Amino acid sequence: MLECRDIVKKYGSKTAVDSISLKIESGRIYALLGPNGSGKTTLMKMAIGLVKPSQGNFYYNDSPIGPDSRREIAYMSTEPYFYPWMNVKDVGDYYADFFEDFSMKKFEKLLERMHLEKSLKTKSLSSGMMAKLKIAVTMARKAKVYLLDEPLNGIDLLARDEIMTSIIEAADPDTAIVLSSHLVDELEKIIDTAYFIKDGLLVKTSQVEELRITEGKSIVDEYREIYGQGGNM
Repeated sequence: MLECRDIVKKYGSKTAVDSISLKIESGRIYALLGPNGSGKTTLMKMAIGLVKPSQGNFYYNDSPIGPDSRREIAYMSTEPYFYPWMNVKDVGDYYADFFEDFSMKKFEKLLERMHLEKSLKTKSLSSGMMAKLKIAVTMARKAKVYLLDEPLNGIDLLARDEIMTSIIEAADPDTAIVLSSHLVDELEKIIDTAYFIKDGLLVKTSQVEELRITEGKSIVDEYREIYGQGGNM
């Protein structure tokens, strides 16, 4: 479905992403794991076409990423991207104007779950409320691929359950979901595949269930081994 081949991104002398190749297939939930600054966000932005690779390319159904493919990919960035004059209802209307696959009915259902009032001004939202709004408006699209960059940032423990439920509900045999995060323990229970990224490199790929059965390890264990003190991958 979505694939990158030998992707490299350099900013001057700094290499943010270094020769990464990976595949995202429908019917699965993936995690891009690694500490802040490891290259996860840059990789996602290249997948949606917001950042141009220095080398390599992303492909969607074997064709280079372009306007047609971007219509089927929903991306949620870490940065707030709503105008300060907007209220929550305006955000929904804004998305409905831009995306044919946006469902106002689903958006309103997600707002109810997230306990967000339509009249709230975006500039008055706390970081947690803003995170929930970004999830609601992104998951209200009927996309084929969802790319969610740090969807749990700023979210308290109870609200995380609401967000995880919303993500799981979007999963089906025709959909792929990619979550970028450093909150590994929260993702363990829902992901199928974990891509571990360190200093711009893809250092390991783990199938969650296979890792648990064959090695008796969790993704959290794997994360500690790779990124903890003494990790040499």
